[in-house]
This record gives sequence, C-alpha cells and structure tokens, in this order.
Amino acid sequence: MPRPPSPRRRASLPPLDPQRFAPSIERPLRGKVRQMAHQMDIQPHRHDWAQLVFSINGAVRVSTQGDGAGSTYLVPPSRAVWIPPGVVHAVTAVERANLRTLYLHESAVVQLGADGAWGHCRVLEVSPLMRELVLQLVVDPDAVPGLPADVARERTICALILDEMRRARSLQLGLPLPREGRLRRLCEAMLDQPLRHADIEGWAAHAATSARTLSRWFREELGTSYGQWRQQLLLAQALLMAARKQPMRLIAAELGYASPSAFSAMVTRAVGVPPSRFFAEA
Repeated sequence: MPRPPSPRRRASLPPLDPQRFAPSIERPLRGKVRQMAHQMDIQPHRHDWAQLVFSINGAVRVSTQGDGAGSTYLVPPSRAVWIPPGVVHAVTAVERANLRTLYLHESAVVQLGADGAWGHCRVLEVSPLMRELVLQLVVDPDAVPGLPADVARERTICALILDEMRRARSLQLGLPLPREGRLRRLCEAMLDQPLRHADIEGWAAHAATSARTLSRWFREELGTSYGQWRQQLLLAQALLMAARKQPMRLIAAELGYASPSAFSAMVTRAVGVPPSRFFAEA
C-alpha cells in the first residue's frame, strides 16, 4: 500500500483586528467573514467576548486551550463551535472554507440563559434559519446602521439568532488534546491523516514507542482510551465526508470498516442514533 503523502505546510495567519468587530451594548452581536484556503490556519488568540464560529461551506477545525489541556473540533457547515470569553482558540480550514464568526457581548450571553453549558466550549447544530440570519448580519466592520429601520432590523436579526442558539442541539464531537509533548504531536498527526495507520500498533510505531505505552499515555494524559479517542476522530471524519454527500458505503470503506452495517453499529453505539439520523443535517 503506498505511503500517504506528508501534510502540506499550512499558511498561518494572524486574526483580523478583533477590536474592529467588537460587540457592544448597542450592537450585542457582530458578524465577521473570512475566506480560507485549504490548510490555512488562524493563529491562536483570545477575545474578551464569546464567539460562535462555523463555515458557510467547507469544513473547519477549531482547537481550544484550557488549563493543562485543550480540545479540537472538526465541524462541517451544519455545525458550529461555541467559544466562551477568554478561551484561547485557533481555526484551520480542513478544506476551502467561507468562515463566518459571531461575536457576542456579555449582555447577549446573559440572554442565552443561566445554563452552565454556555461556560464551556461545545458543538451546536446550525439550523437553516440560523445560517440565513447570520448571512444577513452586516460584516463590514465600518458600516453602522444609520436609519431607524436598519437599526430595528439588526436588533430583530440578533434576537432571532439568540433564540435559534438557545434551541440548538448540543453534540459531543470534541476531541481532548494534551497541551504538549509526544502525545500532542501524535494526536496532531492523527488529526492531519486519520487513516494513515489502521491500528494502535501502527500509530505506536509512528511515535517510536510500544502499543502498551501509547495506551498508557492516553489514559494518563487524556483520561480516555486510545480506542475511544480514535472512535471520536473517525466519527468527526465521517461527518465531514457525509457533508460532501459521500454515500454511507463509501464512508464505511474509507474508514476501514468491513461493511456498512459494521460502521452503522459503531455509530449507533457511540452516539445512540443510527447514521441516517446522525448525519442527516450534514
């Protein structure tokens, strides 16, 4: 079997000046757009306000940093990543992407409710209505609504977006990541080329260690098993493939499953619903 090609060097860019898009009491939600080429990434940064990030087309990877560890989220256009204020994060385009970002003032976050889940990063479903509402937000940082009708329209759009966010279903799609070290480098390699090795022995050899030692790294540093972590990675990869309208039999084969039924059984065990339902929104 031919060896997969090495990942291409990424074009790493600083974030656009966030202060130009800063939300306020008067404008509690601000929209921003950025076109990203394949494998382009936006360097790690943080904001004083909350953020919702997703793409209109093309999949993106959002990585966050916490105390001693972090997480990464692979999301197609039908999903978005919620990032609370102050969390360090970076974005990578898994494929060419039209990135949309919402910045939320603390007054808008209060309107989302007292649910403690808003204090943590998570993945949300993006309804067709919320997608269209985000597209209607002004993305020119220097444009200020002047007419009363324009101000009223923007406030109405913001109120509807917040309502859609409250209604959005949360999905367990995040992958924990160590802050640094050999396991971090290995996890990054698995994210870049998830199908490069089919089993733990292959990835252990990649990291110049034994399968037993690699299993211990996952348990001690991430609190999960290698098998559970890789299963979540394959689910995220399958979601990206489903977003490209690839048939289930092809997804199962690409991910190394002997049959579509075996793949379907894995998805059902992992998320509690069959693939037809899990991938429907993708």
